[in-house]
Parts: sequence; structure tokens; C-alpha cells
Amino acid sequence: MKKVLEQIGVYKKDAMICVGLTTLEVIMEILLPFVTARIIDEGLEAGNMPVVYGLGALMVLMAFLSLTFGAFAGRYSASASAGFAANLREAIYSNIQTFSFSNMDKFSVPGLVTRMTTDITDVQMAFMMVIRVAVRSPLTFIFSFAMCMYINAELSMMFLIAVAFLIIVIGSIMVVTIKIFKEVFRKYDDLNASVQENISAIRVVKAFVREDHEDKKFSKASGNLYNLSVKAEGLLAFNAPAMMIAVYFCIISVSWIGSHFIIDGKMSPGDLTSLFSYIMALLMSLMMFSMVVVMITMSMASIKRINEVLMETPDLKDPADPVYEVKDGSIDFDHVDFAYKHGSGKNTLSDIDLHIKSGETIGVIGGTGAGKSSLVNLICRLYDVDKGSVKVGGLDVRRYDMEALRNQVSVVLQKNTLFSGTILDNLRWGNPDATRDECMEACRAACADEFIERMPEGYDTRIERGGSNVSGGQKQRLCIARALLKKPKILILDDSTSAVDTATDAKIRKAFAEMIPGTTKIIIAQRISSVQDADRILVLDNGRIDAFDTHDQLLKSNAIYQEIYESQIKGGGDFDQPA
Repeated sequence: MKKVLEQIGVYKKDAMICVGLTTLEVIMEILLPFVTARIIDEGLEAGNMPVVYGLGALMVLMAFLSLTFGAFAGRYSASASAGFAANLREAIYSNIQTFSFSNMDKFSVPGLVTRMTTDITDVQMAFMMVIRVAVRSPLTFIFSFAMCMYINAELSMMFLIAVAFLIIVIGSIMVVTIKIFKEVFRKYDDLNASVQENISAIRVVKAFVREDHEDKKFSKASGNLYNLSVKAEGLLAFNAPAMMIAVYFCIISVSWIGSHFIIDGKMSPGDLTSLFSYIMALLMSLMMFSMVVVMITMSMASIKRINEVLMETPDLKDPADPVYEVKDGSIDFDHVDFAYKHGSGKNTLSDIDLHIKSGETIGVIGGTGAGKSSLVNLICRLYDVDKGSVKVGGLDVRRYDMEALRNQVSVVLQKNTLFSGTILDNLRWGNPDATRDECMEACRAACADEFIERMPEGYDTRIERGGSNVSGGQKQRLCIARALLKKPKILILDDSTSAVDTATDAKIRKAFAEMIPGTTKIIIAQRISSVQDADRILVLDNGRIDAFDTHDQLLKSNAIYQEIYESQIKGGGDFDQPA
């Protein structure tokens, strides 16, 4: 709670002003029935019209002040709650940006989306009710009961019976609904996951004609949420009947006993009239307070989920005295063990002892799950090793400033992402200060210029969100060009030419040799043709190094490499290369 409330920040002043204005609003409202009683007793019954006019004018003034205080309180409560929500979103988003991959693995993407949308909206509404209704309700209750005691202490005891009844009924309902609302938010995650998965993979859904299956899956998630919501709201619906029972009990009992008091001369008609006003104010304040309790109860589950993200600390941190310059592109793995779940004993990589000279071109090949991507993730310190060390430029990667290290290690993934904006905007992710000529040169090296020049607006062509208006091969080439603009000391291609033909693949590798001869290049591929010209080729098998040698030597001595070569080259060639 403390971490969440810290995000109120500068809006704390608006919240305090709202509380003050709400207090003044309540005071004006509480005094109105008291003045009404004086008008009846001292004005109308006594036939004293000047008193009626004078007190009437006072009532108009008090009503105007109450309205003014209420309007400004509403404005400040909206400002404070909306600002609080904005600060929360900013804090969550900023903290997510610091997460390492291992931190991200703890939260699902739909779960994070729910926290930044539904959960924060619930907290915003609860905060608004706390500084507005949760202040107004107790004050109204206290002031109304105090006025009732001032008017007639005996009749005021009837209110305590009604209050005790409401507390028992509403309290019982709250205990049950709290548990239900906690489950509701878990169902929101399932619903968001279903929507996100379906929309992001809509092409696959349509290709396999699975619309009906996805509809049923969504309907199930939506139905579960509906059933829980109906159950919770159905229980909360008992609040209103309980409220009306308490109101009617008070009205009947006060009317019956109050009439006897008037006959006996213990109470005036004006006092009885004001008592009825205070009855409604007192019971309505209790009803409002129950609504606040419901909202706070719902928000507590949201606050807990938001707090989980805010309290999450990055697993990877910069050292106390970081190094900002990477000497060269040499890479050394010294007996490295790595597991995605630290301490689990299920190593993804085991005893990796590997030494790469700066400027070398290294091919990496192996079956699915061999650990190829895991290996290169350690070079730019997306994860930390469990045992051993990874060195870049002769220094352990844990000694570098992470931003400085990653600026010198460019990674092009198989599944790349382009962002909405022009082609130039996307290219300049690699170097924000890159000139148009530098962008064009990088595109020529990545063989992306040939399709860019055919586009109507060339380099100013707009890329849709996720790169949906370019093909897979075009997207890969744009991402390679983007990586080249960083002018890195190490370039990692993680199966990033899988969607281009072998002729284009060869052109790209040739351009690398000419343009960035001093850059260490690591090429992960499934095709022999993509790695056979490398200085050395690393063969991984089940997270271990099976061999590390040249193409010719591996063909003579390594069974795994021979098998891959036989299946691809002698078995019919690559998909676009004749045998």
C-alpha cells in the first residue's frame, strides 16, 4: 500500500483540498435541517414572518455554499484521482522498462496489461471515493447523530438499532464478496490473454479456420467472468433492501414515539421534522460507506497486483563502478552453466568453454532446444550466468554499464519487431543521429534497398504497427540494416535470414565482410549454406558444445554436422537452392 500511495506525488495537495471542501459541504448540509426546524417553530407556528424570511435567506446562502463546496470538491477529487492513476501507470511502465528477461518471465503480458488498465482504473475510482465519499460519509454520520442527540437523546437510540442491523447485514455481505472479487481479477487476466492471443495470431486463426474454436475459448473466459460478477453483484444487491428496512423502521418508530413526545410537550413539530432529515442523512451515509467498503475491497486486490510490479526489482543491475567502453569484439565463455530458473538444477547450457577472437565470423548450428539463442543472450547480458563467466573485450560482462555493453552488441532476432512510423524512423532505432545516406548504405548492405526503392514513398513509406505491411523477409532485412547502423563491435544474427532466399543471404554475408570486417559476427542458422563460409562453426547439442571447428574439419569429424549436411545438401538442397 505504501509503495502505491507514494505515487500520489504532487496531487496530494489536491486530495487534501478535496477533503477540506467536502467537510465544509457536509457542515452546510447538516445545518440545513436545524435551520428548517427553527423556521417551523419560531417562524411559522409563532406567525413571525421576518424570522421566516431571515432564516429562509440563510438557508439559501447555506445551500449555495454547500453546492459551491461540493462542486469544487468534485473538481479536486477528479484531479487528484486522475493524477494518481497517471502516476501509477508511469511508475509501472518505467519499472517494466528496467526488467530483465527473467523479471518479465514472472509476469504474463496480459497480466501486465490488466494491471495497467483495469486494475489502475479500479484504484483510481476507489481513491476518488476515499477522498470524497469516505470523508463525507463518516462526517455525515457523526454530525447527524450528534444533532439527533441534541434534539432528543431518547429517540436517537432507535437509530443505533437500525445501524447495528445494517452493520451486521452489510458486514456479512462484504466478507463473501471480498473473496469473489479477488477471483474476478484473475479471470480478467484469462480474458485479456484470450483476446491478445487471438488478435496477435489472427492470420493463423483464419488460415486454420479456427474462428469457432477461438469464439468458444473466449466465450468460456467471458462466461466465467460473467458468472463471478453476477454472483458478487447479486450479493451486493441485498444492501438496498437492508437499507430500506432500516429506513422504514426508523421512520415508523420515530413517527410513533415522536408524536407522543409532541403531545406531551417534550418535542416540537420542527424538531421532529429535522429528525426525519437526519434519519435519512445518517442511514444514507452508512449506505454510502458500505459502497466505499465494496470499492476499497475490490481495489485491494488491484493494489496488491499493482504493488507486485512496483516492488519487482531488476535481477540485473549495473555494478558500482561500471566500465563504459568495450575494447573490442572478443568473446570468452569460461566454463559457463546457465539455467532460466536459477538453482533449479535444470541447465540450459552446461560447461560452455568458448573463445572467439575479435573480428571472427562464427557460425552456430544445432537442433531445436540445443541452446543457441540462450548462448547469445548471455553475450549482451540479457541474463546472468549461474556459474563461470562471459567476457566481452576481455572483461566480464557484469562489469560493464549495461547500456554501454548493449550499444556495442547488436542482436537481430528471427522474430523481429518493427514499430509504427516510417522506414527511416525504424532504421534510426539503431542510431537516432544517422543521416539519410547512412541509412541507405546500411540498407544496401542488408539488401533492403531493392524493395524500399520500389515502394511509392521510398524511405518515407510508413510501416504499420508490427510491420504488417511488409513481408517476413523484408522485415528481417530492415532489422539487419537497423542493427548495422549501431556500428557494433559484435553483431549477432539469430536465425535472422531464415525468411530470405540463399542468394540474398549470400549477398548479405558478403556485405558484412566488406563493410564491417572488424566486427565479430555470430550467425545462428538452420541452413548449412548460411554458416559454411564462417571462420569457425560451433555445433551445440543439448546445451553442450559438441564441436567447434571449420566447415571442412567438421565434415570429416563431427557426426551431427555430417548428418545436417547430408540432409540439406545431398538430400535435395536448401529450400531455394538446387541440390
